[in-house]
Amino acid sequence: MDYYRIGTLVNTHGIRGEVKVVVITDFPKKRFKVGQQVTLFKSPDKTMNGVTVTIATSRQQKGLFFLTFKGLGNINDVEQYKGWTIMVKAEELHKLPAGEYYYHQIIGLSVVTTDGETLGKIKEILAPGANDVWVVQRDHGQDDVLLPKIPQVIKKVDLDAGVVTVELMEGLID
Repeated sequence: MDYYRIGTLVNTHGIRGEVKVVVITDFPKKRFKVGQQVTLFKSPDKTMNGVTVTIATSRQQKGLFFLTFKGLGNINDVEQYKGWTIMVKAEELHKLPAGEYYYHQIIGLSVVTTDGETLGKIKEILAPGANDVWVVQRDHGQDDVLLPKIPQVIKKVDLDAGVVTVELMEGLID
């Protein structure tokens, strides 16, 4: 079964089983609402069995979410989950509007220029500020290419073909 990361449980808060969560989803109010089931994994690669929990309370403060889980009512119940990754099942992903993609859909796609030159494959996505940056791993030990996800650079994303077409702006490749 496929799971997708929506946050990280970074610490406990108080003695009543509340935890602090750093959010990495565009839908935090839906993902962390009361009654929602999430799965906790010790490592993001899901090498160990997950623990499925139901959110009992949820509140947002300063960019973090503070949650409690049903049946885990004190600090001793949740302390063991510090540092664990919070994930949802693949079937719980929301349908996105045209032109928007989940990271897992983009990572691994081939990148070609509008001139037909193959640059490499997208290996990761950075989210440093106003727009994402797609990191393209090039062949033969060449430096990675950092592509800002802006309309002037990203011209077409074809998920079916597994290809992203880009127009390189001056200075993107040395």
